[in-house]
Amino acid sequence: IAFCRGRIVRVPKGPLIRVLGTEVAIPCSVSDYDGPSEQNFDWEFARETDFVRIVSTWDSTFTSEEYQKRVGHGDIKLRRSSNDAVELVIKNIQPTDQGRYKCSTPSTDATVQGNYDAEVQVKVISDGLWVSGSKARSSTSLKLSEGDSFKLRCSAITTSPEHTHLHVTWQIKSGLSWQDILSLTHEGKFQPGPGYEERYRDGDIRLDTGANDTYRLSVSQASSVDAGAYRCLVSEWVRGADSSWQKIQEKSVEIASVSIQRTDVLISTSNLSVTERDSLDLTCNITTDRSGIFQAEVTWYFSGSPDDTLSDAQVLLSMDHDSVVSDSTLISLSHVDRNSYRLLVRDVGVEDSGYYFCQAAVWVPLLNGSWHKVVERTSAPVSVVVTALEPDYEVFLNASKTPKFSDDPTELECRITNAQDTEANIRFTVSWYYKEHLPGDDVATEELLATMDADWTLLLGDRSRERTQNGEIIFSKKAVDTFSLRIQWTSESDRGDYFCVISAWSRHRNNSWVKSKDVTSAPVSILWATQDYTLTVEAVKLKPFFVAGHTFEMTCKVSSKNIKTPRYSVLITAEKPLTDQSNPNGTTRIISLNQDSVVRLEDWTDQTRVDGVVLEKVQENEFRYRMYQTQISDAGLYRCVVTAWSPGGGGMWREAVNGLSNPIQIDFQTSGPVFNVSVHSDNLTIYQGELADLLCIITTDGMALEPDDMSFDVSWFAVRSFALDREPVLLASVDRRGIVTQSRRNGSSDLSLERISPLEFRLRVHGCEDHDFGNHYCMVTPWVRSATGVWQQEPAVKAKPVFLSVKMDVLNAFKYPLLIGIGLATVIGLLSCLIGYCSSRWCCKKEVQETRRERRRLMSMEMD
Repeated sequence: IAFCRGRIVRVPKGPLIRVLGTEVAIPCSVSDYDGPSEQNFDWEFARETDFVRIVSTWDSTFTSEEYQKRVGHGDIKLRRSSNDAVELVIKNIQPTDQGRYKCSTPSTDATVQGNYDAEVQVKVISDGLWVSGSKARSSTSLKLSEGDSFKLRCSAITTSPEHTHLHVTWQIKSGLSWQDILSLTHEGKFQPGPGYEERYRDGDIRLDTGANDTYRLSVSQASSVDAGAYRCLVSEWVRGADSSWQKIQEKSVEIASVSIQRTDVLISTSNLSVTERDSLDLTCNITTDRSGIFQAEVTWYFSGSPDDTLSDAQVLLSMDHDSVVSDSTLISLSHVDRNSYRLLVRDVGVEDSGYYFCQAAVWVPLLNGSWHKVVERTSAPVSVVVTALEPDYEVFLNASKTPKFSDDPTELECRITNAQDTEANIRFTVSWYYKEHLPGDDVATEELLATMDADWTLLLGDRSRERTQNGEIIFSKKAVDTFSLRIQWTSESDRGDYFCVISAWSRHRNNSWVKSKDVTSAPVSILWATQDYTLTVEAVKLKPFFVAGHTFEMTCKVSSKNIKTPRYSVLITAEKPLTDQSNPNGTTRIISLNQDSVVRLEDWTDQTRVDGVVLEKVQENEFRYRMYQTQISDAGLYRCVVTAWSPGGGGMWREAVNGLSNPIQIDFQTSGPVFNVSVHSDNLTIYQGELADLLCIITTDGMALEPDDMSFDVSWFAVRSFALDREPVLLASVDRRGIVTQSRRNGSSDLSLERISPLEFRLRVHGCEDHDFGNHYCMVTPWVRSATGVWQQEPAVKAKPVFLSVKMDVLNAFKYPLLIGIGLATVIGLLSCLIGYCSSRWCCKKEVQETRRERRRLMSMEMD
């Protein structure tokens, strides 16, 4: 491929047929060349054998004498289209220009390869194309109405000696440029111009051929876009030597100038703003210059927005082209004159405010007696405002009942006064609002209590919904002009400003109600003198000194001020020392008594002493708390939390104020033993599957006790981490009665917990696994029997954790897999050897007869 590469000069395949007097452009290009990208070209011409130089791109002296004048005047010139292509342009070609044209390129290649010139034959024929309007008339002027039809004709014929085809195009000029309408191409195909495709498919635009080589353009349903100058553009085409079509000349003639009279629809009205109950008069005018017979179809529309489409608008009334009007009671449509149609709306209301527009269609008769719609237009919307007849009235709000104390009733009355123009079509409703009193300059937002709609249906607000449903707030209409609001039991949250809004509603023709006016009353303040509630609670310890096992007893005396017929609820709480592990938060709720004297155990969890605490009401303002068989763990500060309740609305109780008593301390002075706990193990590092022993050892300091006077609750915990940063997990526990409880385990290891001596408890982990590692500790709760025979619970004691590590026995883990692997490998090796020996011995044995070879000695190299 590299050796075959060379310069190629190309010109069109001839002969090129051109028409006398037209402009001719002969292209020439070069490819596959070396050197600079911009190449030079030389053109020569020969009628018979000798070539004459015409023009060159690089040598101004290249032109021969007979072509210097034409080249100098620009009749012959070179037009460069790219660096490697030019065109030889000959204006007004003549018969003497018929012949052979040669295009050559000077060499810029390192080696001479390929062709450096190319020739093409040009044939000049006479002009035989003739184009004219119908009957050779000059351009005419047509004045049409919108929707009319028209036809234009032109004639085109050619007497060319060559076999040429004609391409006829109808064009319109409505601005500065010509636009194609419809073409009959040189290949016999119809081609609509841009924007005329749909009208061509609908048959509104046609191109027909007739006798005497005429071409007729037919346009139906003419519109304003069809106005302008029309011309017939005819081009002559010939098929070249390469079978492609080439345009050899083009002629045009202007046929007519068409003007279209637009049909407009306008609304004329004398009143764009009318008063309610008056009549609305609108006129739809159709502007057209039609003088013949036509009928109009008119439809009136109403819309609430000027941007609504016809599908969104409401049809009011319509009249077809036979003057048949659709039925309506309050709306009429009349034909005033030939081009005017009047819409009359009687007794208008506020709902008639909006935008009105009409749509008109013009119909013309056809020869067969039917009617044909030629144009349809919609007017611009006209805004109509209907002013409502507002009633004149005032609103007065007063408080017929005001509270002097909390829970007293409150009643407000909202009256309509000085009412004028309040006919039967006017209805009044009320809305109630509340605004809270805020200190300083702060402004509170209005809150809706209730409102009425046009049907007098009550709609409740969020603030009053629940209380109204419970009957605490009552909304009523006492008279035609009076509305009331009653609060049965006024509370502190009801203090503030109240006001009402009276709304007037007007009834329209369709019996619907529309709000026409709102009037707001002056606010009324609901306030009363208040004093702060006070509550004092005093706790008294009845027995100044007692020991463990005795009964603890204290009373709570309550006194209050500024509370109307109060009742009290009492809660007993205990603040345990921080060393108490059962309640790390400090405060425990023990027992409560509500205002209805119902007792309830709160956080008392000692199942052995369910009846060990009692709270009772001694007097109306005195309460007594007893705790039987007290224990060391009951030490702490005890208080009475009292809540005062006052009677509220509907038999409910309302919380008034809270009070807290002074603390009463329970502190046991004892010299009993001190218990210590430790965890011990002989081996803290074990292998998987082995047994782990952990001992929980209890020691005592101080007063010595008999083993029968001591018992213990022991619990074992594990923390599965090195740094004790996780929650402990309960493993097992044994109570002082010897009942063992184990937690659920996920692994295959097992636990056992036993008491091996009065002060030693052993935890065993059987078949240890890797998840049994971690810090292990025990927690012991001692129980000591007092001299009276009562068991006393001592504070729980926690041992220091010890870390148990579980390792894997590598030799035992891999012993059996290694033995099994070696045994299997030996068996498979012996079996393979046996199979190979048997196969070579009996199955694959083959007799091979060797051919006898002659034995010759090798010759020496010298003899060779």
